[in-house]
Amino acid sequence: MSDQPAITTLGQLRASGWVSLPVKEEIRRNAVLRIRAGEVLFPRVLGYEDTVLPQLENALLAGHDVIFLGERGQAKTRMIRSLTGLLDEWMPIVAGSEINDDPYAPVSRHGRDLVAEQGDDTPIEWVHRDARFGEKLATPDTSIADLIGEVDPIKVAEGRYLSDELTLHYGLVPRTNRGLFAINELPDLAERIQVGLLNVLEERDVQVRGYKIRLPLDLMLFASANPEDYTNRGRIITPLKDRFGAQIRTHYPLEVDIEVDIARQEATPLVAEGVSVEVPTYMAEIVATLSHLARQSPHINQRSGVSVRLTVSNLETLVANATRRSLLHGESDVVPRVSDLEALASSTAGKVEIESLEEGRDEQIVEHLLRSAVLSVFKDHFAIENLRDVLDAFDDQAVVSAGDDVVSADYVRLLAAMPALQQPVSQLVGDSASPALVASAVEFVLEGLHLSKRLNKEAAGARAQYRSR
Repeated sequence: MSDQPAITTLGQLRASGWVSLPVKEEIRRNAVLRIRAGEVLFPRVLGYEDTVLPQLENALLAGHDVIFLGERGQAKTRMIRSLTGLLDEWMPIVAGSEINDDPYAPVSRHGRDLVAEQGDDTPIEWVHRDARFGEKLATPDTSIADLIGEVDPIKVAEGRYLSDELTLHYGLVPRTNRGLFAINELPDLAERIQVGLLNVLEERDVQVRGYKIRLPLDLMLFASANPEDYTNRGRIITPLKDRFGAQIRTHYPLEVDIEVDIARQEATPLVAEGVSVEVPTYMAEIVATLSHLARQSPHINQRSGVSVRLTVSNLETLVANATRRSLLHGESDVVPRVSDLEALASSTAGKVEIESLEEGRDEQIVEHLLRSAVLSVFKDHFAIENLRDVLDAFDDQAVVSAGDDVVSADYVRLLAAMPALQQPVSQLVGDSASPALVASAVEFVLEGLHLSKRLNKEAAGARAQYRSR
């Protein structure tokens, strides 16, 4: 953040040559500059480059208010909040103004009176772009007073008349004048309250009951909604929906690789003294594939959606379980293994709605999805015919133990005793991998062969044994 300008009066502002622009013009100008320079407008929003973002850029260039339609966890709020980056870093206002009065054209009684009295000596304050964003989560109890404003009894008690504009307590919308205002979950807003937004969107003003007052506001309005909410909890009234210039439909990541990138970006890093965490690509792919399979499963309520937050939470849980296991064994290198995937049951259960007529089937459905995810990723990395040497090594009645209680050094010794495993392990983690990476790769290969019906697996608690079929 750069320092705010040193200009402190209206006269100095005029002398500086500063030009006042409507907020939509300001957004358009800055968007044009970035697009022309080849810069990414939303660097932290992944997977929308060819679908959602071009539509949003069109809306910004056209100066349209926007409503985003999409299920939970599709970055709707993130995109809205990141739009402040397209505003100028600093904006001048009349000092003391509650509604960010433009020094050149104040609209509040306070701003008009101050400029009329002091002229070029009117004091100026500067507002950072981060403060030019207002947001309201729509709830059934939201009132017009919350959004637009109401009489402040304290100001009346101070001796002002009810007809005095200065008795107003401005709501969230006027307080975001010359900025961006967002309403999340718009269908939850009572229909009579939605009516109060009609003037804001079309005539660009607000009217407070009991007052002959008109505040011509300068706003860019955004809203988000889940399509299912139209019938479940409420609806957007037709006149209000008609006033939004653009309706943009969001979606979940279309590719597993994109979901992996999002999860790595959003997951909270596990930081502990003396611990080094590394998540192999194939383990992150398993976590992301689990979410993709859940979005296709008939056992998961698809109306509720399967949020990307599921992938993020599962990745964090996977790392946490691997860390706990490594600490118990006194290992400093933390690398998640297939045996750590059992821990995802807790972080998955609260993020999806499982539809099953049989009680107690929830865990079985999640377990089936996990096995399917491991098998899918395994097939992406290996062809069974290329692992014939590994299967042949098990024909000699070999038995391999795996699980939480097996330390990484044991897998390194296994690699020396069963050279056929060397090639697939090297393919996954390289020739000079740490013991923790080797352990993770060995478990992945063995579990993949088991799920491909090439090896038998006997599991008891945290310990599993693989043997020839």
